Amino acid sequence: MKRISILLTALILSASASWGGETFTLPTLPPREEFGNIIMNRVSASSGVLPVVFSHWKHRTKYTCRVCHTELDFNLKANTTEIRAVEIRKGKFCGACHNGKKAFKLNGNCDKCHSGDIAYNSEKFIEFAKKGFPQTSIGDGINWVEALKAGLITPQNFIKTESGDIPFDKNLVLEAAWGGIAPAVFSHKTHMGWLECSNCHPDVFNIKKKTTAHFSMEYILKGKFCGACHLRVAFPMDDCKRCHPAISRN
Repeated sequence: MKRISILLTALILSASASWGGETFTLPTLPPREEFGNIIMNRVSASSGVLPVVFSHWKHRTKYTCRVCHTELDFNLKANTTEIRAVEIRKGKFCGACHNGKKAFKLNGNCDKCHSGDIAYNSEKFIEFAKKGFPQTSIGDGINWVEALKAGLITPQNFIKTESGDIPFDKNLVLEAAWGGIAPAVFSHKTHMGWLECSNCHPDVFNIKKKTTAHFSMEYILKGKFCGACHLRVAFPMDDCKRCHPAISRN
């Protein structure tokens, strides 16, 4: 009976993995050197200039996510932050670093940001990725969580305002609504290495467990909840086992 139980469990987990892939339409992933690049075109094209291309990989080596998405007030969703050149020149948004001291000054270097080409700096990423980072087969091919743990990258956690968050390492086991789907395991400790509480709570998730309405894969794949990051920037949803560790395969 024990052997039968183990066999049935394996079959269920295997079926759940393939079932998820057949049920949900996952977005087509770009080449690894373009994964995490975003086009910022809220007003650029309408103003007669090429859109900005922002490479997350390049900035992630120097700063954690909270620097831009908390301290510098960039929204998680692209093209929803009202960024104006006059504010950048005063040191807000990109201007907090691109002032000629921390990073190249914006004056006279317009094409470095306003390239309009999603593949801009691809050759630099390919060279960067050869530096022996922990690998993953999906996304940009680098396991950034393990790279951070191993000290291979040491991004700053703030520019001027130090985070006041208390370390929190609680794991949440999130049971799937569908039978046969292995539960997701959410590690606060892993996410706190990059973010702070306010990035997720309360705008993305309610603080109390199981009170976030419509929390499902359907909405995640529309860019809600986990999908705010885990579609085009953090490792993509294709990597099922990273969230559902008991699943037998992707």
